[in-house]
Amino acid sequence: MAKSTRRAFLTVSAAAAAAPLIAGEAMAGTVPRGDLTAILREIDPKRIEAIVRKLVSFGTRHTLSSQDDPVRGIGAARDWIFAELQRYAATSGGRMSVELQSFVQPVSPRVPVPTTITNVIATLTGSMTPERIYVVTGHYDSRVTDVMDAVKDAPGADDDASGVAVALELARVLATRRPEATIVFAAVAGEEQGLYGSDHMAQVYKDRGADIQAMFSCDIVGTGRAHDGTPADPRSVRLFVEGVPTSETAAQASVRKSVGGENDGPSRQLGRFVDDVASNARTGMDVRVIWRRDRYLRGSDHISFLLRGYPAARFTEPRENFAHEHQDVRVEDGVQYGDLIEFCDFAYIARVARVNAAALWSLAQAPGTPRGVVIDTTQLTNATTLRWQLGTEPDLAGYEVVWRETTAPGWQHSRAVGKVSEVTIDLSKDNVFFGVRAVDADGHRSPAAAPGPSS
Repeated sequence: MAKSTRRAFLTVSAAAAAAPLIAGEAMAGTVPRGDLTAILREIDPKRIEAIVRKLVSFGTRHTLSSQDDPVRGIGAARDWIFAELQRYAATSGGRMSVELQSFVQPVSPRVPVPTTITNVIATLTGSMTPERIYVVTGHYDSRVTDVMDAVKDAPGADDDASGVAVALELARVLATRRPEATIVFAAVAGEEQGLYGSDHMAQVYKDRGADIQAMFSCDIVGTGRAHDGTPADPRSVRLFVEGVPTSETAAQASVRKSVGGENDGPSRQLGRFVDDVASNARTGMDVRVIWRRDRYLRGSDHISFLLRGYPAARFTEPRENFAHEHQDVRVEDGVQYGDLIEFCDFAYIARVARVNAAALWSLAQAPGTPRGVVIDTTQLTNATTLRWQLGTEPDLAGYEVVWRETTAPGWQHSRAVGKVSEVTIDLSKDNVFFGVRAVDADGHRSPAAAPGPSS
C-alpha cells in the first residue's frame, strides 16, 4: 500500500473517525435500525417483572437450600428456569438448545458438605461462524446476612433475580433470530458462595478450547434509584472492565510495561465497543464504563472468565443501597432491610436488557475481533507497519485501523485499509495507540484489537 503524507492521512482519517460500528448507525448517541431496533422493541418490562416475581416466590435460592422441594429453594428455581428456557427454545427452529450443567462442589469455606451446583444454559447456535461465542449470565442463587444461612427468606430480587431476568428475556427475544455467531444465555448458581457455578462453566469452555470473544455478567441491575434520598440515575448503568488482564503472564506483563498497554487489554476494548453501540436513544441508557475489574470488596461471575483469559465485563446499577443487599429481611430503626422486590424498577431492568441486546447482537453480527495483530518494531522509523491474520468469515469486507492520543479514553480516528493483512501508515507508533478492527459487507464492525510488538 502506498504511503500517504502525514497531512493527507490525518485529513482522511479525521473524516473517517465517525465511521459507524454498525451499518447505517453512528458510533454513539444515535438510534439503531433494522433487526436490532425490532429486538430492542420486543424487550418487555412486564415479562421481566414476571420473571423477578417468580424467582422471589421460591422464598430462598441459597446454594445450600433444598434441591428437591417443588416450591421452595434453589432446586425449584433451577427447574423453573430450565422449563422457561426450554419454552423459548421451542420457538427457535432447533437453533437453541438448553442444558443443566451440574457438578459437585467439594467442601470449601462457604460449602460445608459436598453440594451439587447446577447452571442452566441456553445456547443459540450461530448461522455463519458458530464457533465464535458471546455469553451473558445472571446468578440465580441468593443469600441473607449470614452467607451460610440457607433457611431464612432470601428474596434476592435485585441480587440477582434482576440479572437472571435480563438473560432470560434476551433468550426469549433472540430465540427466533439467526445471529451469525453463537450467543449463550446462562443462569449460574453458587455465586454467593464463591463464584463456583461460573468458575465451572468457564473451565468447561476452556477445556473445550471454546472461542469466547465476550462475556457479560449482569449482577445487581435492578434499579437506578438508591432509595437513600440521593438523586435517581435511571438512565445509566455501570460497566466494569479491567485494564491489566487477570490472566496476564510474566512475559506478557513485561511486554505491556514496555509499550504502555495498561489501557488496551481485550476487556477494555470490549468496554469501548459496548459504549459505542449501546449508549443511545433506543436503549435509553448511557453506559458508564468503569476502568476497574469490579467494585471494592466485591466480585461477580465475569471474574471466572477473566481468569481463563476471556474478555469479560460486569454490568451493575449506578448506585447501590447496601441495606438491600446480603441482608436479613427486617425493619431496624425505621429502616427496611432486605433485597425486596419493591426496590426493583422493571423498566430500568428492561433498559439494561436493551443495552445487553445491543452489545450482544452487534458483536454476533460483526466479524470476530482480529487476531495476531502486531506492530513492526524491527526498525526505527516514523512510519508504522501493522500486521494481522485475515479472518475467515464469508462476509468479511476488510479492516480499519483506529488510533487515539495516548491520553484519550476512546478511539478518535479510523481509516479503512481494505481486505489486507498488512498496512504501513505515516504516523509514528511512539505517539499514539493503534488498533485494528474488522468490517463485514453490511458495515458491522468488530471490537478493535490492540497490537503487540513484533518479535
